[in-house]
Amino acid sequence: MVNVNNVKLAYEIHGTGEIPLVMVHGSWIARRQWEPVVTQLADSFRVLTYDRRGYSDSGGKANVRENVADLAALIEHLGMAPAWVVGNSFGGSITLRLAGERPDLLQGITAHEPPLFSMVTTDSATAPIAEEDMRTDAAVAERIASGDHAGAAKQFAEALGPGTWTRFPPDIRQTMIDNAIAFRDEVIDPDFYDFDPEWITDFPHPVLLTQGSQSPPQYAPVITRLAEAIPSAEVSTLTEAGHVPHMESPEAYAEEIIAFVRRYTP
Repeated sequence: MVNVNNVKLAYEIHGTGEIPLVMVHGSWIARRQWEPVVTQLADSFRVLTYDRRGYSDSGGKANVRENVADLAALIEHLGMAPAWVVGNSFGGSITLRLAGERPDLLQGITAHEPPLFSMVTTDSATAPIAEEDMRTDAAVAERIASGDHAGAAKQFAEALGPGTWTRFPPDIRQTMIDNAIAFRDEVIDPDFYDFDPEWITDFPHPVLLTQGSQSPPQYAPVITRLAEAIPSAEVSTLTEAGHVPHMESPEAYAEEIIAFVRRYTP
């Protein structure tokens, strides 16, 4: 446990490699859900996993700006700068914002399907699917506020694809239920979906944007817009994976991360 920005964050460091790699989890889940990929990554890197504010073993509640500040403070406090950072879903949103604000802390980043729907809602072709996802999030947040945390978690999971909830093992389902309030705190933040591509256009380090071949359709347009904003970015589609590749296809996802970092590491 470490105290940064007046909040206690639970974290773990895996492996003894010289290259620092920080994993930023998405909504609903927490640091332990990285374990399927950490097993492989720890052979090559010094891997930091942590629970973001309000999640599992960490205290407080946060908006996106506080999450970015926490990530920066954690990297500095643990002496991991400059680090490679991997973000999934909302963790990808946090990672991209950090890249815009503190590129000095980074060697490179990878983001998997961040829900930055403000980038696509002005396009008549892509707006409807993004707006539908936002309506689902709002309905889920209302359900959490009513006290139905289990029903809300199931509703969110099923929006990723029919049968997703039942495919998750019991411990994952329980983690989502336990973290329902943290998701509500995030999604009611007015900045949750927002991102200005100009924030990252001049990012001087390598960027990998990933998406799953089995993912819901609302994320692909976001990846396309981000790639347009970052001409040097690499884009990779993970076959047999969806929105949470570290749980659905961990070996392939870990290999993608390892290959990316090694391309840019002497």
